[in-house]
Amino acid sequence: MEQGVTRRKAEPVTDGRRARGLRRRAEIIEATLRVVQRDGAGGVTHRTVAREADVPTSLTAYYFATLDDLLVAALSTVADEYTHQLDEIIEGEGDDLDGLAALVASAGGDGRKRALAERELSTLAARRPALRPVARRWRDVVARIGARHTSDPRAVDALVAATDGLCADILLTDARPDVRRIRAVLAHSLRTDED
Repeated sequence: MEQGVTRRKAEPVTDGRRARGLRRRAEIIEATLRVVQRDGAGGVTHRTVAREADVPTSLTAYYFATLDDLLVAALSTVADEYTHQLDEIIEGEGDDLDGLAALVASAGGDGRKRALAERELSTLAARRPALRPVARRWRDVVARIGARHTSDPRAVDALVAATDGLCADILLTDARPDVRRIRAVLAHSLRTDED
């Protein structure tokens, strides 16, 4: 190095390519969820997702080499949303069973399409092992809520099963979910004396 000449560290290139790539990837995942909501998990192909996202099919294959990669990313997005909401319930000041009941009830309202997509993808996990760890994620957080109320692992399992069953029931009916009834069922599954 010449005397008196200092070299500055090169500034990172910030041309937005990485941000655009992340945004494009997220758009493809959202398009996948729309296809699942509209056509079911069986309707997901690289071609249908590309059409929904208004991108070339080669781009969906660039970001997601296999269909399992695409489905795992879509299910992960929904699981992350539910996990975040459940974590907020756990960390919040309110009654966690009230919060859980309200979240379950949301599957019958504005959250119905998202809940239906999550249910489709979770059911698909029975046939596609790559989806299984992601499909279990929200159930594990519900189990954490149960463990706050009881040390009985069977009661915790009952809460997870009741939550899952109530979500399925809501998706199968057109009736408006009753949050108080849902909470009562959840409390009963934990064998508490609460109403």
